[in-house]
Amino acid sequence: MSAIDTLPSLSQVIKTHGLDARKSLGQNFLLDLNLTSKIARLAGDLTQCDVLEIGPGPGGLTRGLLAEGARRVLAIEKDARCIPALAEVAAACDGRLTVIEGDALDIDPLAHLRAPIRIAANLPYNVGTELLVRWLTPPQWPPFWQSLTLMFQREVANRIVAAPGSKAYGRLAILAQWRTDAQIVMSLPPEAFTPPPKVHSAVVHLKALPQPRFEADAKILERIVAAGFNQRRKMLRASLKGIAPDISDRMEAAGIKPTDRAEQIDVEGWCALAREVARG
Repeated sequence: MSAIDTLPSLSQVIKTHGLDARKSLGQNFLLDLNLTSKIARLAGDLTQCDVLEIGPGPGGLTRGLLAEGARRVLAIEKDARCIPALAEVAAACDGRLTVIEGDALDIDPLAHLRAPIRIAANLPYNVGTELLVRWLTPPQWPPFWQSLTLMFQREVANRIVAAPGSKAYGRLAILAQWRTDAQIVMSLPPEAFTPPPKVHSAVVHLKALPQPRFEADAKILERIVAAGFNQRRKMLRASLKGIAPDISDRMEAAGIKPTDRAEQIDVEGWCALAREVARG
């Protein structure tokens, strides 16, 4: 039995440290260590990896990542109340856990990590999408991470893996599917959490591709996709008219009908249009 296994239950940790979940921080704690261990396993072989965890809370997933043999875990936690609880986990894992108190949106984790790096987190609901977009849109590709294993509201998870033509298909699906293999690997009901959220949740695993699936300038692709889906009910020739004066001609050159709507265009089509727009 490892020292991690001798730690008190998460329910006891929450009671001891007064860690009532706060809505303002997007907190919903997952207290079943069997579930947190399963999520850690879904992140893959961690024995040769550093792992970045955002919003560890009382440390359930943190324990799972360490138990799965992560070389090092860097946990970034905004809630100061959780720091003493995480210190107890750190004391039980032979120096493999580093905890930083602060906002993950403001902290550069790379000063504390070495490659290969994976990211695994039960993301706070209020910053999850913003963090994902940041990780999917770095200045250079491939990114600093090998894979992302992230829990979201089920609605957000569906948007990440959505197919063209579906209501969930949009900017998030294109950004994710252009550069990663993305799949939902686990679903969780509200009652798995304390307090239970009003929505179901799901874990998405995204594996970084060595190169994007199709050639395109990232900034141009992001710009035209944003323009297209900001007015998704309009035909693309209308929603993209600000991109180029001859946008209809460029769409036809990319194999896209000017009367199509944004959700009808697959990732390859958007990339083809980005290349046409890049021609200047």
